[in-house]
Amino acid sequence: MSRTNRNHEEAGVVSTGWSTTQAYSMAIVCLLLGLCVGYLLRGSAPVAVTPSQAAAAPQMPANMPPGQIPGFGNVPGSGPSPELTDKAAQPLIEQLKSRPKDVALLTQVGNLYYDGQVYAKAISYYEQALKLDPKNPGTRTDMATCIWYTGNADVAIAEFEKSLKYEPNFANALFNMGVVKWQGKKDVKGAIAAWERLLKTNPNYPDKQKVEQLLEGAKQHGKA
Repeated sequence: MSRTNRNHEEAGVVSTGWSTTQAYSMAIVCLLLGLCVGYLLRGSAPVAVTPSQAAAAPQMPANMPPGQIPGFGNVPGSGPSPELTDKAAQPLIEQLKSRPKDVALLTQVGNLYYDGQVYAKAISYYEQALKLDPKNPGTRTDMATCIWYTGNADVAIAEFEKSLKYEPNFANALFNMGVVKWQGKKDVKGAIAAWERLLKTNPNYPDKQKVEQLLEGAKQHGKA
C-alpha cells in the first residue's frame, strides 16, 4: 500500500467511499481555502511615506519578518510587533493633532496599521476617515478586511456590500468578499457569485489567474 493510500485511510477518506480523484480534488480545495487568508487584496494604495516622515520614523530591524506581499494582506501574526508599528505611525499621528479631519492622513495611518497587522487600530482610523468620506470604496474595503481578520465575517461582508453600493464593480471588494464568504461562512455559492461577477465586470483584472484558480477550487468544493 502506498503512503498516500495509508494516509487516506488514517484520515477516514477511504472509509467514506470517496474515490482517489475525489480525495485529491478535496485536498486541493482545502489547500486553496487555507491559503485564502493570506490572499486578501488591499482596497487602497499602500502607505506612501514622505522622506521627512521616513527620517523621523525608527528604522525597521534587518531581521524583521518579511513584510506585506505587494498588493496582498499578510496572514495575521506574521507582521512586525505592534510596538514597532506604533513607533512608525507616530509622526503621522502627530500631524493629525493639527489636521484631525484630514481624510488622506487618517487613511494613511489606517493603512500603516493595516500593513503592520494591528487591525483594531486600523479599523479605528478607517472609521474616522469614513465618517468624513463614507463613499470611498477602497477605505471601506480595507476596513472590512481588518474586521474579517479580527474574526467577524458577518460585519466584514456587510462592509464589502456597502463598498459595492458606492462602486458596484469594485474589484478588490468582490475578491475579498468571495474569500470571506468561502472561508468565513462556508458560503460556496456566494463566493462563486462574487468572483464570477468580478471577472465579468473587470475583464482586465491583473490578478485574473488567481481569481480563476480560487473560482475553480470553490466549484470543486461545492461538488464535494
